[in-house]
Amino acid sequence: MLLLLLLFPVCWAVEVKRPRGVSLTNHHFYDESKPFTCLDGLATIPFDQVNDDYCDCKDGSDEPGTAACPNGSFHCTNTGYKSLYISSRWVNDGVCDCCDGTDEYNSGTICENICKEKGRKERETLQQIAEVTREGFRLKKILIEEWKKAREEKQQKLAELQAGKKSLEDQVEMLRVVKEEAEKPEKEAKDQHQKLWEEQQAASKAQREQELAATAFQELDDDMDGAISLAELQTHSELDTDGDGMLSEEEAQTLLGGDMQMDAATFHDRVWAAIRDKYQSEVLPTDPLASSVPDLMEPREEQPPLPSLPTEEEEEEDLEEEEEEEGDSQESPPPLVPPQPASPNEDKMPPYDEQTQAFIDAAQEARNKFEEAERSLRDMEESIRNLEQEISFDFGTNGEFAYLYSQCYELTTNEYIYRLCPFKLVSQKPKFGGSPTNLGTWGSWAGPEHDKFSIMKYEQGTGCWQGPNRSTTVRLLCGKETVVTSTMEPSRCEYLMELMTPAACPEPPPEPPANGDHDEL
Repeated sequence: MLLLLLLFPVCWAVEVKRPRGVSLTNHHFYDESKPFTCLDGLATIPFDQVNDDYCDCKDGSDEPGTAACPNGSFHCTNTGYKSLYISSRWVNDGVCDCCDGTDEYNSGTICENICKEKGRKERETLQQIAEVTREGFRLKKILIEEWKKAREEKQQKLAELQAGKKSLEDQVEMLRVVKEEAEKPEKEAKDQHQKLWEEQQAASKAQREQELAATAFQELDDDMDGAISLAELQTHSELDTDGDGMLSEEEAQTLLGGDMQMDAATFHDRVWAAIRDKYQSEVLPTDPLASSVPDLMEPREEQPPLPSLPTEEEEEEDLEEEEEEEGDSQESPPPLVPPQPASPNEDKMPPYDEQTQAFIDAAQEARNKFEEAERSLRDMEESIRNLEQEISFDFGTNGEFAYLYSQCYELTTNEYIYRLCPFKLVSQKPKFGGSPTNLGTWGSWAGPEHDKFSIMKYEQGTGCWQGPNRSTTVRLLCGKETVVTSTMEPSRCEYLMELMTPAACPEPPPEPPANGDHDEL
């Protein structure tokens, strides 16, 4: 209405004689030549009792220009600005309520008539609003045309994708068959390679166990008669079975399966597996580091004093002892060295042979082609879904809000950064670090029936502590730019946001021809 008043000039109002506080539209009820009938029709009084500072009518209509009736109304003419009704109680109360000062005619307060100045400012504001509306609507028409063109392009692209989907599906199925056929000889060759390697591993392990058992047998066979006796087995107390630290004759006989002695083959087949984990080899460690490090549990022996020069008798005795030791060393065999443990590489499967590797390379190439085609099909299906959703989305009467679909807008306050992604979600994130909180995902248009596209509703956001899920109402305002102008939380977990956009600008009325300057509204 203000915009219409601004755009359509009116003529100067003709001064009509009427009682103080009566509007021009009601002046015909106040005829000096007739008694006055209260506007509620309940009483009639002589006209000279109108504005006599005494309330005769229950509706206060007989005192429009005084403060006698608390429920009466005083009309401010406010020439040059907007006329206004105020409560009769404010008449002559010392406060200037009418911009023309007519409400303080008898209070002693001098009110400056500021109606023309207020009218001028009001006109400037209305002109600015009208300019924003005109420019915004111009941009809105551009947005509508852009969406029409974009929608046609998207529909064409959708048709192309849907047509190409069948061809790509056939290609994927063909490559799947090729892949499966290439994987059959690959699997057979790899399985055969695996089988041979496992057989080699088993044979190598069995050989190592045979060597370990043979070494242990030689160590236990002290008299080297080719058999292990109970006494020889008892020399290894670590094989004790009852925990008393000694291997008794009965325990030894039990280990030998009831026999009194046992040859090497039987030892390997029946005994070695039972004692393998307990058996301690008699061969000294060959690691120089291990032999050079003193046993921390044994006390260190004191260094003996330097020996004195031996006498002739002592030299003869030493010579005899050395000869005896040499004789003994010639009779006893050298220490047995246990078989070396398996090399770390023995646990690693050897490379495939040339034929197997060729099968693997061919199958891998087929897999790569199939996976690439399958990935292309998935991407195409996702593009089709997105296009179908965007094309069918309700973007306003003429698609004017479509440009918001792939955009996000932010508003930073003292504490938070609010982010609005139209048709998707609303979130808030602490300004100085922290994870975002979902204030609602797109629900629907929620404006009144006559202006459906003026409000957006976002629902089912992150739940509040012992409260409902967060939700946001977005009010759309006319503007030349697209920007979030404000956000607030009027109720717990319910947010209100305002988004300025050209798409919300209504069509302005046509500009009237200029017929001269007028100061009044």
